[in-house]
Amino acid sequence: MKKFFLTMLAVAGFAGLTAQAQIQKGNVMVGGNISNLTFGLDAPNRFEFNVTPKAAWFVQDNIALGAYAEFGLETAKNQGTSINYGIGPLARYYSGSDVEVLNHGRLFGEVTAGIGGSNPAVGGNTNGFDFSFGPGFAYFITPNIGLETLVKYRGLTGFGNDGYQHNLGLSFGLQIYLPGRGTAAKVSRDVR
Repeated sequence: MKKFFLTMLAVAGFAGLTAQAQIQKGNVMVGGNISNLTFGLDAPNRFEFNVTPKAAWFVQDNIALGAYAEFGLETAKNQGTSINYGIGPLARYYSGSDVEVLNHGRLFGEVTAGIGGSNPAVGGNTNGFDFSFGPGFAYFITPNIGLETLVKYRGLTGFGNDGYQHNLGLSFGLQIYLPGRGTAAKVSRDVR
């Protein structure tokens, strides 16, 4: 019973972390973003979406390094299927303080670089170096869960019919911030 009680106190300690705690050195961020979610109701009945899972480790307070993968699909009746993809490292920097208006929000910047491609059924395709950068805003609905929006410029250069493609995109995401060993050890010490 004592172990159960201590475990429950540790969980409550994790839930009680401040808005700064989730972006501290040693913690881990996992989640993803969704963009371009489209359901066409008129002809040609187009369906499009992009999903980008992400994972990162906070190497310093407010600085996370990790990886991303991207998969995009677009289908339209009588027009074939288009596929977009990407994989590579990512870096994030969070602002040093909460946003005044929203006490549980943080501005951040994200940069990615890797290998990617855009292969539409109609038009030019490009496969090669994929990069993106842009600002975002994370709102922490709990100490360990953040809802975010991100505006990014994405460029793709390399081989194919179209040597360079680029766009500006808006995505929405959900990130889970898991405490690292140091944070878990601190909460465990505080519970005793």
